[in-house]
Amino acid sequence: MDMNTIAIISGVLQPVVVINREGRIAAFNRVAEMLLGKGLEGRHYITALRQPAILDSVETVQSGRAPQSVAPYLTTEAGRDVTFEATVMRHEIGGETAITICFVDRTNLQEIGQMRSDFVANVSHELRTPLTALIGFIETLRGSARDDAEARERFLAIMQAEAERMNRLISDLLSLSLVEAEERVRPAERVALGVVARATIERLGPTAKEAGARIAFAAEQAEAEGLTIPGDADQLSQVLSNLIENAIRYGGSENEIGVALQHHARHSDMRGPAVTVAVSDTGPGIDPIHLPRLTERFYRVDSHRSREMGSTGLGLAIVKHIVGRHRGRLRINSDPGQGTCFTVVLPAS
Repeated sequence: MDMNTIAIISGVLQPVVVINREGRIAAFNRVAEMLLGKGLEGRHYITALRQPAILDSVETVQSGRAPQSVAPYLTTEAGRDVTFEATVMRHEIGGETAITICFVDRTNLQEIGQMRSDFVANVSHELRTPLTALIGFIETLRGSARDDAEARERFLAIMQAEAERMNRLISDLLSLSLVEAEERVRPAERVALGVVARATIERLGPTAKEAGARIAFAAEQAEAEGLTIPGDADQLSQVLSNLIENAIRYGGSENEIGVALQHHARHSDMRGPAVTVAVSDTGPGIDPIHLPRLTERFYRVDSHRSREMGSTGLGLAIVKHIVGRHRGRLRINSDPGQGTCFTVVLPAS
């Protein structure tokens, strides 16, 4: 193998291995050695690669049945499954026939595919539950409960609740899809966050009162309430609505919900001026073990209780994506028995 070829291979960022016509490894770069292990030079490719799929691809190209073949190569790094796509090619190097294998890390694509499958499975499950209930009640109403006015009214009320649950789920899915589509486009309009906060609190006041909770709003500085920031008013209202509704839903009776708006001349998260909105409650709190996963789609601390209360499991995922679109941060602090505080940090400029 000439020195120019070896130098070119060494400069490639992806793992590359060259096999000579005797089937032995003639050249490789440092990242290939990290992937396949030390002592590659001169080894037969079968003992170095080992996995049947890539060995079959090498044999296919080596025999001339195809000029190129692609195979998966699976390994683990730090306990994490890693998937490479190995492209096997036959060509001439320095007047000799050789086979080159290039490895490209496809783990992210695999994970995205798995996330998509999990998401579809979760949505199917969330829709199937109310649909099953609706179908069951319809069959009952058409049969034994047809002439039972009391049962009919009770079943219709349940059916309405299940239909509304499906409607909330579909609305949240559409909201999440829209936010994700716009996530890379930062809002340019100026929004008075204090005005948005007061309007949201006023709208949710009756809901809080019905649940036995009280919402208190406080602007730490007079100028904070009138301060405008780059943002989307509708989406920021949705962030506050989701956080306050969660506080109402899980805070219990006699729950004190606080919404605090504060301006910071410099905030460490933003490395510059920022506005924070903290939504706190005096509810039962959340075990710290759940905090890292709270913003995952369909993740619930108590699935049965959340469904009973009308939660779709998407509210905090929507909050996370909206805050991300505004180039902000979401902080969650909670301890069992001590309540919960969600703090949204948004750049002020």
